[in-house]
Amino acid sequence: MAAALALAIFLVLLLVLWRRAGRLARALGTRPRHRGWKAALRLLMGASLLAAALGPAMGVSQQPVRTAGKDVWLLVDVSRSMDAPDVAPTRLLRAQAELQELVAQFPADRLGLVIFGAEAVVQCPLTYDQEAVQVFISTLRTNLLPRGPTTLRAPLELVLSRLAPASTASTGALPRATAVILVSDGEDFGENLEQPLREIARSGARVYTVGVGTSGGATIPAAAGGFVKDAKGQVVRSRLQEAPLLQLAAQTGGLYAELNNEQNGFSTVLRSLSTMQGTTEQVRTVAVADNRYRYPLAAAVLLLVLDIVLTVTIIRP
Repeated sequence: MAAALALAIFLVLLLVLWRRAGRLARALGTRPRHRGWKAALRLLMGASLLAAALGPAMGVSQQPVRTAGKDVWLLVDVSRSMDAPDVAPTRLLRAQAELQELVAQFPADRLGLVIFGAEAVVQCPLTYDQEAVQVFISTLRTNLLPRGPTTLRAPLELVLSRLAPASTASTGALPRATAVILVSDGEDFGENLEQPLREIARSGARVYTVGVGTSGGATIPAAAGGFVKDAKGQVVRSRLQEAPLLQLAAQTGGLYAELNNEQNGFSTVLRSLSTMQGTTEQVRTVAVADNRYRYPLAAAVLLLVLDIVLTVTIIRP
């Protein structure tokens, strides 16, 4: 639309110039054919300028793009206790909703998803594809892994194994800035966390923990009806265990936040992550269309010079 308007204005101006040049030619006694040549030159010059403004693209070139990004690992507890309804509608469903909103805030960073309970599994490797991560988060259920005592050590060691290739000096690249967001009710029946915590702190990764649940806790619905019971036949009441989550955050330079019906710790985590800058520049190659505006612009300049020369020749006494 803008190009058509510009062309219409140019044609109007050319008509006005043609009439003015006619009056001037009669006054100077020059021949009318000079006006025709000059009008043709100016028409071609206007067309060349319009073509340059439109930016004609011919061919594609590969251009390097440098980005300073970070890797964000999402570690989500899918043990049976995450079905407790002390955080409405359940701990896991509330965490899912908040995680999907958080993922949308990192379009330029790689995201990965690890689920854990009695063991840990990479549900989605590091990727720039936000939609893929969103799909995996939406499918989280507490029956994805075998039943057993929850361990926080397993997902930390799994992430450490994924950090190792990026930190090797063989590639000549520096390790990327890494953040780990661990979402859990804090129930941990695994081994001591000191060793993986030391290794994570040494790697430079930060662990942000989100405690889902309440101190009062809640009973856990059983799949067959009723509630989950322990070995003694007593109904299990699951409560938020803050101690291991606080330890994880404190020893790696991260932070701890709560997620319950009154508090949304994800907003605090998001603010902290937004200030965490990528420490390594990554070079990515993208296909860029070549803008060949220089050629029609050069043609317009040459036509302008020719127009000036002809004008000087015509009016020379």
